[in-house]
Amino acid sequence: MPSPIRRAPLALAGFAVVVFFAMSASAQMPGAGGPPPVSVAKPIVKEIVEWDEFVGRFEAPQSVEVRARVAGYLESSNFREGALVKEGDLLFVIDKRPYQAAFNRAQAAVTSAQTRTTFTRSDLERTENLTRSGVAAERTLEERRQQAQSAEAELAGARAALEQARLDLGYTEIRAQISGRIGRRLVTEGNLVRANETLLTTIVSLDPIHLYFEVDERSYLAYQRQLGQPRTALGEAKTQVFVGIGDEKTLDRPGVLDFADNRLDSRSGTMQLRAVLENKDLVLTPGLFGRVRVPGTPRYKAVLVPDEAISADQDRRVVMVVGDDGTVAPKVVRPGPREDGYRVIRQGLTGDESIVINGLQRARPGTKVTPQMTQLPPSR
Repeated sequence: MPSPIRRAPLALAGFAVVVFFAMSASAQMPGAGGPPPVSVAKPIVKEIVEWDEFVGRFEAPQSVEVRARVAGYLESSNFREGALVKEGDLLFVIDKRPYQAAFNRAQAAVTSAQTRTTFTRSDLERTENLTRSGVAAERTLEERRQQAQSAEAELAGARAALEQARLDLGYTEIRAQISGRIGRRLVTEGNLVRANETLLTTIVSLDPIHLYFEVDERSYLAYQRQLGQPRTALGEAKTQVFVGIGDEKTLDRPGVLDFADNRLDSRSGTMQLRAVLENKDLVLTPGLFGRVRVPGTPRYKAVLVPDEAISADQDRRVVMVVGDDGTVAPKVVRPGPREDGYRVIRQGLTGDESIVINGLQRARPGTKVTPQMTQLPPSR
């Protein structure tokens, strides 16, 4: 049996062989002992428009409070609550009988006035003939002329009263003044309705629809300067915007800016703008919140990089750029908003650089790396 003294050299020799083969295997591994591999890519350079997003509230372009124009007892309602109505649809009927009686009296008064007017005209013609022949006196002629004029005035008054009675009778049928969605019935049949006071229901128009929102002073000035014409109001330029609601992930509903208020709100420092858009599916309802995207810049060529390619260096943002010899150098950049899933670089890159997009922990400034070129998709 070998002694312990002889076994020790054998063990050391075996350990040396194992270390040798481990070092050989390590030397044969890819990248071992050389510059570390990192993924690099060229920034995306394309024309974009930066968009500003605001929150607003939808309002109906037209809204009507339906009230009666004559007093009386409500006889019937002729609509379904919450339904769509068209202009001219019959909504309510007020008891017509008192107004029908008043119309009949006015009509009778017109007939009586017409008869009296006809008689006084004939009497005036006879008196004129007698005056010319010297049988009747001039005073009598003046009296007949005055009676004829008075009868004509009474006839005009009776016709005016008849027209008013006709209007009152027509007002007993209350019709929709606009097309839109009608609200709930606020007065039930049998109740007394007061003229111009009692609110019966409301109607709001739905298509098109308005979205009112407020922008800060800086944004408003930027939008106004984009027009290039100081005398042109922002609402007159018909700038295209895109709108969405709470349960929509994208803002795809097109609209245009058609109004800007005439003064800045001194309390909030904001300007109210309005977008108008189609509402064919009638999903947009007055009172809902909406989001609107407004073009914040003209179309320009921008440099875009992934967010993971940007790292922080105290209060600065840097991007690691790989040179032709594989040397890493930091580039200070000024990031902007996100566009198509990438970050806009306002300053610091031209778009020709090779930037590190994966493996930033291995890309030390001043060291060399093994760049593995990849291509960024146009959007993500």
